[in-house]
Amino acid sequence: MTKILFITSTRVGDAVLSTGLLNHLIETHPEARFTVACGPAAAPLFEATPRLDRLIVLHKMVYSLHWLGLWASCVTTFWDQVIDLRHAPLNYLLPARKHRRVYKSKEVMHRVPEMAAALGLRETPPAPVVWSSEENDQMAARVIPDNVPVLAIGPTANWKAKTWPPEFFADLAKRLCGHEGILAGGKVAVFGLDEERPAALPFLEALPEDIKIDLMGQATLPEIHSCLKRSSLYIGNDSGLMHIAAASGVPTLGLFGPSREELYAPWGEHCAFVRTPQSFETIHPEGVHHRDFDSLMSGLTVERVERAANGLWAKTRRGAP
Repeated sequence: MTKILFITSTRVGDAVLSTGLLNHLIETHPEARFTVACGPAAAPLFEATPRLDRLIVLHKMVYSLHWLGLWASCVTTFWDQVIDLRHAPLNYLLPARKHRRVYKSKEVMHRVPEMAAALGLRETPPAPVVWSSEENDQMAARVIPDNVPVLAIGPTANWKAKTWPPEFFADLAKRLCGHEGILAGGKVAVFGLDEERPAALPFLEALPEDIKIDLMGQATLPEIHSCLKRSSLYIGNDSGLMHIAAASGVPTLGLFGPSREELYAPWGEHCAFVRTPQSFETIHPEGVHHRDFDSLMSGLTVERVERAANGLWAKTRRGAP
């Protein structure tokens, strides 16, 4: 039996972007069993991985002892392949026929082809996927209606400078779901972590109750994926949720300012991004610590995002059956 160890990211966004590579291995090695190692935030993404033998959750420890723990738990197995996307110390000592690692590109490159280069797939990188269970899909069917359009919104991010102002999101949602909007008569589903609720509260309170589907802190990552599969359009900040949306197949519009779309734009033909008029270099000058700022996204107007949403909607509708 072929055994493959796949070591991926702690952060949700990077973990999602690595799933295409894992899915490629699943499809090209139908006899293989898989062990996935990742951080606790990303772990739910891999619970429904096909032919998963073991999910190793790496809790960060002082002196990087979590890597020693990973090595100790894997050293007794002879691996056919070890795919290391983290440059983890000691893992090159694991017994394996092949060790494959991702190396930082010297050129500016999106993370999807950069990681795909570990398997020689840089020119034809496999698109990210997320696996969900029947139970996840059943939960989504209970909360996301199928008789009206649903605008999915991700109003938060892992640092505040990347977040579009909540009042802008509220204005946008009312425009898109209003009588003349592309999702006229639609509902608005709001996603995020429970601890992010205070940041999203102004947006949530501005939404009319009859159109609001509040899922902040109410769904796991696989459940969110299932909900997004049933949604009509996703708009959100540069975040892990944005990448889950792209992997779900829903038309996805990412909002960028103090982060680099050439590295982290949502991946796929059904995706687009819009950024602040200011370039990344202007809005995030060298030596400035981005976590010291409130939102740096206010230069991105509602009108600009609405135009981008309308353009993406028109593009994806043309390709619809």
